[in-house]
Amino acid sequence: MLSHVYIKDLSKHVGESVTLKGWLFNKRSSGKVKFLILRDGTGYLQCIVFKGNVSEEVFALADSVSQEASFEITGKVKEEPRAVGGFELDATDLKLIGDSVEYPITPKEHGIEFLIDNRHLWIRSKKQVAILKIRHRIVKAIRDFYDERGFTLFDPPIITPNAAEGTSTLFEMDYFDLGKAYLTQSGQLYAEAGAMALGKVYTFGPTFRAEKSKTRRHLTEFWMVEPEMAFYDLDDDMDLAEEFIEYIVQTVVKDCRPELEVLERDISKLEKIVRPFPRISYTEAVEVLKSKGREFTWGDDFGAPDETVISEDYDKPVMIHRYPSAVKAFYMKRDPENPEVALAVDVIAPEGYGEIIGGSQREDNLDFLLERIKEHNLPQKYFEWYLDLRRFGSVPHAGFGLGLERTVTWICGIDHLRETIPFPRMIYRNTP
Repeated sequence: MLSHVYIKDLSKHVGESVTLKGWLFNKRSSGKVKFLILRDGTGYLQCIVFKGNVSEEVFALADSVSQEASFEITGKVKEEPRAVGGFELDATDLKLIGDSVEYPITPKEHGIEFLIDNRHLWIRSKKQVAILKIRHRIVKAIRDFYDERGFTLFDPPIITPNAAEGTSTLFEMDYFDLGKAYLTQSGQLYAEAGAMALGKVYTFGPTFRAEKSKTRRHLTEFWMVEPEMAFYDLDDDMDLAEEFIEYIVQTVVKDCRPELEVLERDISKLEKIVRPFPRISYTEAVEVLKSKGREFTWGDDFGAPDETVISEDYDKPVMIHRYPSAVKAFYMKRDPENPEVALAVDVIAPEGYGEIIGGSQREDNLDFLLERIKEHNLPQKYFEWYLDLRRFGSVPHAGFGLGLERTVTWICGIDHLRETIPFPRMIYRNTP
């Protein structure tokens, strides 16, 4: 049995005397009354310490307890709609567990570098707790979505002998006597093998890109979910991506309203994220850019500013399909009706949050795939196992990858990916 109760369960204990344990989030004083705001990871609770209800030692402790000190408090639970969380505690006893002297993060403004240096403490703040709770709910929604639709979780290796998304962004390492190995850029190639065995699979785990970018949209270590489906074409792929995004967003709207309110997120914008989503070709997207006065050459890849301009016309994610083959990965199937374009799709989030999904129908023809590998100057010997998937029972198949941190950033309505992962890794930072 628990020796204490949690704030989230207080509705079951109204009128009872209970003990809670947590940390001091904030406090204020009004003469003979001290107001301590307790946080315990499940919520926040105002605890009232009235001088007439406690010993002199307890009242003095309530006066001296400092920010982020841990303590145990006992008292009677009462409903109070005006209080944070809707409940209050009339305290009868208070015990210090762990003191906190000169806690470095105070209610005043701090610079972002200071906060990142103290990320291990910054995650205790109300906004960061809200973001991490939303991330947790999105992770569960991702697993629920695929588990409920007959997908099998398929775990790819993190250490690989070859590139998946081009050789310029690989994290390289020496691998015993076998030469060079790399941290995975994507689980997709292995997911294709899984799809040939299990029909529908998804991978979900950390991926790494040694991309020398300092933008708010980039991390060197991030999480991706990558479904892969046998017998799917590009249209099937887009249908699944559309259903998936709607499911995630509406789950958060339903289950994380208090956290969204902490973040001051405009929930009405999220409520609009329902199917169908607009779908335009790459060529149509280029015309949109030109109509808005942006210089752009057909055949170039879209940058973040281009994606923002394209998304301005929509209050839902926009799906851009059939990109030039030259700017897409070697494994993407070319359109039989126009070999200059690949059967690929990127999903661009509204409100300027950029790409959250990249996917395609995969090249299932062995000869064409061999040509692509040669065009990209990739060492064929490391892809022989991948080519076997075309030698032995090849089928049309498709998949995509969704970046977890970019999705959390958009749904939370915040500015930077670094707040959506507990300990961000960027090109200039690998601590704490």
